[in-house]
Amino acid sequence: MLTRSLRTLLKKPVHLFYGWRMIAIGSAIRVLGGGLHVYGFTVFFLPLGRELGLSRASTSLVFSLARAEGALESPLAGYLIQRFGPRPVMLIAVMMSGVGYMLLAAVRGFWTLLLVYTGVISFSFASGFMHSPMILANTWFIRRRALAMTLISASVGLGGTLVTPLLALGVQSLGWRQGALLAGLSLLIIGIPLAASVRRSPESMGLLPDGASPPHPGTGVKQPIIAEAEITAAQAMRSPIFWTLTLATLLRVTGSTTMMVHFIPVMVWKGLTEQGAAFFLGAFAFLTLPAHLVFGWLADRVNKPRLMACGMMTSVIALLALTYGQGEWPLWLFTILFTVVEAIFPVSWATVGDLFGRRYFATIRGSMTFFYLWGGVLGPVIAGALYDRYQSYGPMLLGLAALSLIAVFLYSLLVKPTTLLRR
Repeated sequence: MLTRSLRTLLKKPVHLFYGWRMIAIGSAIRVLGGGLHVYGFTVFFLPLGRELGLSRASTSLVFSLARAEGALESPLAGYLIQRFGPRPVMLIAVMMSGVGYMLLAAVRGFWTLLLVYTGVISFSFASGFMHSPMILANTWFIRRRALAMTLISASVGLGGTLVTPLLALGVQSLGWRQGALLAGLSLLIIGIPLAASVRRSPESMGLLPDGASPPHPGTGVKQPIIAEAEITAAQAMRSPIFWTLTLATLLRVTGSTTMMVHFIPVMVWKGLTEQGAAFFLGAFAFLTLPAHLVFGWLADRVNKPRLMACGMMTSVIALLALTYGQGEWPLWLFTILFTVVEAIFPVSWATVGDLFGRRYFATIRGSMTFFYLWGGVLGPVIAGALYDRYQSYGPMLLGLAALSLIAVFLYSLLVKPTTLLRR
C-alpha cells in the first residue's frame, strides 16, 4: 500500500507556481539594473569626473538629479503600473536605459552628461527596474510576500557581485566610454526579452496568490483565504504609520544612496587604490545576498519594525567603524555590517504590503517613494560638497551615523502600529 502510494506520488507531475517564474524575471531585471546602474555609477564616478573636469559635488549632482526625477515620477509610475500592469513600464525602462548608456559614451561636457543621464538613462529607471519587480512580488504572493520581496531585492546585490566587477574591468581596460557602450548593449539584448515575459497577476492567468488552489464547487472544501486590507493611497496618507515609516525610510535611503554613490571615493580616501576599492564594492554586493536572505527569513517570524530598528543600529556601528578605524579591518567591518541597511529594503516593503494590502500597493508605493527619495537626492550632493570643502569624508560619515540613529527611534515607534483607516 505504501509502495503503491509512493509510486503514484513519484509519477504525479510537480508544478512550480508560476509566480516564482515572475520572481525570477523580476530578479534578473534587477540584476541588470543593480549591476550596471545602482552599483555601476560609482565605477564611473572618478574616471568620468576626471575627464570632464568635474568636482565631486558636480558629479554627485548628476546622480542626485536623476534620483529627484525618480521621486517626481513615482506617483505617476504607481498609477500607470496599477492601470496597465508592470510589463509595458519595464519594457520602456529597459529600452531607454539601454539607449541612454550608449549615448553616455559620447558626452563631452557637464550639460550633455546631465541631459543624457537624467533625460534618457534615468527617466523611467525607478519605475521599470525598482517599482515594477517589487509590485510583481506583492501581487503574486501574500503568505510568502517577505520571501518573494527579499529575493527580488537581493538580486540588486547579485548584480553588484556579478555584473559590476565586469563593468569595472571594462572601464579600467577599455575606458569609461566603451564601458558605457557595453552596458547599454547588455541592457537591450538581455533586458527586452525578460521584460516581455512578465505577466500582470495570478488572477490574469486564472491562478491565485501563492499558488493556492481554487475551491471546487460541490466538494464543500474551501481554500483558506487570507483577509487583506484594501486601503487606498489617500487613506494610507491619513494614517500616522504611513508618515513614520516614510520618514524612517527617507533617513535610511539617504545613508544607503550616499554611500553607494561615494563608495569607491570613500575607500580611496581611506587609502585603497581604485582597483582595491572596486574589489570591496564587489565584496559588499556579494555579502548583501546572505544579509537579504537572513533578514527575509526573519521577517516572516519576528516583528518587522523591531527588526528594521536593529538593522539601523548596525548601520550606526558600521559608519563609526569606517570613520575612526585605521587599517584594513574597519573597511571589512563596515563592508560586512552595512549590508544590513540594504537588507532592510524588502522588509520595509513587506511591511507596507502587510499593512495596506495588494490592491493599491502600486499607488501607495509611488506616493511613499515621492517623499523618501529626496534623501537620496540631497545626500550625495551634500556629501560631495563636504568633501570639496574639507577634503575629508569624516563629516559625511558622522552625519549619516546620526541619521541612522534617528531612524532606529522611528522604526521603534512602529512596533505597535496604529489602527489604519479602512473603507
